Amino acid sequence: MDQPLVSVIIPAYNGEAYLAEAVESIRRQNYHPLEIIIVDDGSTDDTAQIATSFKGEVRYVYQPNSGGPAAGRNRGVKTARGSVIAFLDQDDLWPANKLALQVPRLVEDPSLEVVLGRIQTIRLSQSADGKLEFVNFQGPRIHMLLSCAIFRKSVFDKLGFFDETLRYCSDDLDWFMRARECGVSMVILNEVTLFWRIHERNTSRDRSIRDHALTEVLKKSLDRRRQQGGRSVASVPRFSNFDISIVKDGKKHTD
Repeated sequence: MDQPLVSVIIPAYNGEAYLAEAVESIRRQNYHPLEIIIVDDGSTDDTAQIATSFKGEVRYVYQPNSGGPAAGRNRGVKTARGSVIAFLDQDDLWPANKLALQVPRLVEDPSLEVVLGRIQTIRLSQSADGKLEFVNFQGPRIHMLLSCAIFRKSVFDKLGFFDETLRYCSDDLDWFMRARECGVSMVILNEVTLFWRIHERNTSRDRSIRDHALTEVLKKSLDRRRQQGGRSVASVPRFSNFDISIVKDGKKHTD
């Protein structure tokens, strides 16, 4: 069976510190056919030089700064040639078997629109000899991050794109909220499909920013459900234990 073209989108802004490592983790997938699209959101560092150094292996797209990753993600989806879409933030990594795990699930089940996995958080720490290195932090867990999933491109026709009015990475949670509200078919694999790197430059480290973003996304969800249900408001989609199928040992379970 022919494998589908996978388009991997990296929204980048001043990503010189980690961007090359992110791209290398995609290249290590040993998956074909594959295209990598870096959307540079008005960087002022060496992001452009790093992105273009990969020559024909990476499609480089520049746009003026939009103030958040949503515009870059949307530009990438619209530019993508693949029938399968994946995302990777500029400072995160994929395990080497991510696409080998997830693409077959999408191919084997035409009803599936999104295949997720678990994330492994790795944190920048100082070793005993004074060197900075990333080490595992906490165990693998379920988290609503775009980069741990792959998507049929057609799901964006059904659901729409990322909300560019949202900042600080809350556009991804908003998209997943809309997906749950609209009954998008999703499954979670038990394996780790993303290494989420925590470091001093993460915007998400700021608790007040995270809390504000969550409040904004929940308010938008509430407004949508009020419009759909009149005076009665449907329940908030379950994310704490993610009320969708979990795949363990090749079988579906509830988590």
